[in-house]
Amino acid sequence: MMKTLHTMALSLGFGLLMAQQLQAQEQNCAPRPAVLAKLTDQFGETRQSIGLAAQGSVVEVFASADTGSWTIIVTLPNGMSCLIAAGQSFETLAEVLPARGKDV
Repeated sequence: MMKTLHTMALSLGFGLLMAQQLQAQEQNCAPRPAVLAKLTDQFGETRQSIGLAAQGSVVEVFASADTGSWTIIVTLPNGMSCLIAAGQSFETLAEVLPARGKDV
């Protein structure tokens, strides 16, 4: 049962990400080199993490240790990068998984 709920939650999350991605393409997208230049030059952000999403898209988190600003972008296979979210107070965490079968 928990595995089914976990799978459903992940599916919903990916679906929302893709819906946001499609909406973002219309407003907050540019060629990847332009987006990276803006993030580094204007905000002092560097890539903190990276992962693969549906249909060959790459999801990246950029952040600045100095200002705490952060940005999440999705880069499509065609080279366009789209802003998904941005904010302040970025922190790096190294959490340990809880023991299996125990409450958090």
